[in-house]
Amino acid sequence: MKYFLPSLFLILFHVTDVTAQDCTALGQNPETAFPVCGTAVFSQNSVNICGNRTVISRCSSSAINFTDKNPYWYKFTCFTSGTLGFAITPNNLGDDYDWQLFDVTNRNVADVYTDLSLFVACNWSGDPGVTGASAAGNSLVRCEGPGVPLFSSMPNIIQGRQYLLLISHFTDSQSGYSLSFGGGTGSITDPTEPHLQSAVAACDGSVIRIKLNKKMKCRTLTASGSEFSVNPGGRTVTGAVGYGCNLGFDTDSLEITLNNSLTPGLYTITINNGNDGNTLLDNCDRAIPDGENIPLTVFPIAPTPMDSLTKPGCAPQTLELVFRKPIRCNSIAPNGSDFIVTGSYPVTVVAANGICTNGTTTKIQVQLSAPMQTAGNFQIQLVRGNDGNTLIDECSQESIAGQFLPFTIKDTVNANFTYNVQLGCEKDVVRFFHNGANGVNNWLWTFGELPPSGLQNPIVEYFNFGVKPIRLIVSNGVCFDTSFASISLDNTIQAAFEGPTFVCPDDTLSFRDLSIGQISGWSWDFGNGNTSSSQNPPSQIYLPSTNNENYNATVRLVVRNNLGCTDTAYKTITIVWNCYIDVPTGFTPNGDGLNDYLYPLNAYKAQSLRFSVYNRLGQRVFYTDNWLNKWNGTYKGKPADIGTYVWMLHYYDIEKNKMVDKKGTVVLIR
Repeated sequence: MKYFLPSLFLILFHVTDVTAQDCTALGQNPETAFPVCGTAVFSQNSVNICGNRTVISRCSSSAINFTDKNPYWYKFTCFTSGTLGFAITPNNLGDDYDWQLFDVTNRNVADVYTDLSLFVACNWSGDPGVTGASAAGNSLVRCEGPGVPLFSSMPNIIQGRQYLLLISHFTDSQSGYSLSFGGGTGSITDPTEPHLQSAVAACDGSVIRIKLNKKMKCRTLTASGSEFSVNPGGRTVTGAVGYGCNLGFDTDSLEITLNNSLTPGLYTITINNGNDGNTLLDNCDRAIPDGENIPLTVFPIAPTPMDSLTKPGCAPQTLELVFRKPIRCNSIAPNGSDFIVTGSYPVTVVAANGICTNGTTTKIQVQLSAPMQTAGNFQIQLVRGNDGNTLIDECSQESIAGQFLPFTIKDTVNANFTYNVQLGCEKDVVRFFHNGANGVNNWLWTFGELPPSGLQNPIVEYFNFGVKPIRLIVSNGVCFDTSFASISLDNTIQAAFEGPTFVCPDDTLSFRDLSIGQISGWSWDFGNGNTSSSQNPPSQIYLPSTNNENYNATVRLVVRNNLGCTDTAYKTITIVWNCYIDVPTGFTPNGDGLNDYLYPLNAYKAQSLRFSVYNRLGQRVFYTDNWLNKWNGTYKGKPADIGTYVWMLHYYDIEKNKMVDKKGTVVLIR
């Protein structure tokens, strides 16, 4: 929900109230976001009614809530830095869709509800129709309310970073939309072609686990495993399942089941088009080549070694061990006594657990007593725990004690930065500084709508002033930190003033300064020989001409600030020789340039004016409420008859402060 209308507006507009529900469908939460490809159009035919969790936004205020109302989420990685363009097209163009983009690199995706540093761009316009980001937009932040442009400017996306796009359906209907990408210079299309990567066999060789080189769509794998065959051996594939497909849309690991076990030896796994007409498709609908194969070695049963350690992240309090064969979860000592950590400083293991499915796991998470925040070199060693064993794999083989894996910890980092502003008249120059402490070797600066920078201490030139949002993400290859600042470039200066557009004889004119900015000086030239340096100058008198004609004078205001910057505003006023309002007694609309029109003369001080002309039959042949609109002597597109006409004039005299009604006759002569 974008905003709540006061009760008055609830009377004027019909608002459908739908009770919020938890979102349970895949894609309706950040954790189960749809993977998307830049080359495909994603169609969502209907939208479930749910959501309304408050999302942190640059638009957020105490009076307005921005929520993931009836949402769907999309995830993608940037493969080429540049701008991101996209369009959300409602199936019903009367529906109101909104969106917000987040940078979730190395972050818990649930932080989109609480952490403003993840914000990239948004559009919460209150109008229905097609919305998105394009070259037509001129701001990354578009907030609530009708009349707000539906397209934001295209945000800059950075190679290697991961993003989440929220699409929120403010209209309480279930009509869907299509999402397409294009118009930007960045790429979210993975250039890696899909392939089989590796295969390993379970204990008796009746189950084969296959690793893919990238994520593939779960729905392109048949339950029967009809895409796969094993040679030689005469075994038949009877089933296939993708890991994690029950909780998501894609997978990079799968398991096929055979009708009989494989004896130790060398085999080949081949993929072909299955019963669904394809092999496996990636998120851009590219297929693993038909007929591709990978080798499979079935080994004799032997103890499973400590295979690898997932590279520790920043300030880890958990170490993740990876095993090539599944480990029985009941063989893991819950208190972590199967493991010890030694190295640059003392580290205490307090617990261990597996990520278990059907009683086994290929990953064990070792819990530490405190985060490892300081750099150092360490090793984790397997020992016999207080449960009487090390680890036992699915084939009932106990891993050998004494094995170890080395690892390195990096320092935590801090993205706080300083800056120096040099204000100018044509441009402002801002110099940014980061100390690079704790091994920081990567900087990513974003400056709103300006191009990003990877320098440690960039220098940025601004040619338009105002408040500038700055974000810095720093990294030492493991640890990341983000810092925000808003820099106010308050040297905008704009001259402006108000005053009358005409002056009658004996009138005095007053001018009022409307300039904006940190102004320190004013210079007025009134076009009548007088000048002033006051912000509120004295009233002015303009003498009428001596030859009964109007003339113009130009009033000029020059303002300056303490930097010496100036701006100038002009206004032309007309000094009229006569302000007596009357209507001529005759006119000759013959095109000779003399008396060709009929209108109230000198109605400079008339307000709410109405002027009508009638013929002898009582028909109104002309009407205006603007005294400068003149009757040219025609009626219904044809020249009016020669003769006498009656006119009526009604107006409010601002000088005498009263209503005036006049009427008279005029003779039309040709």
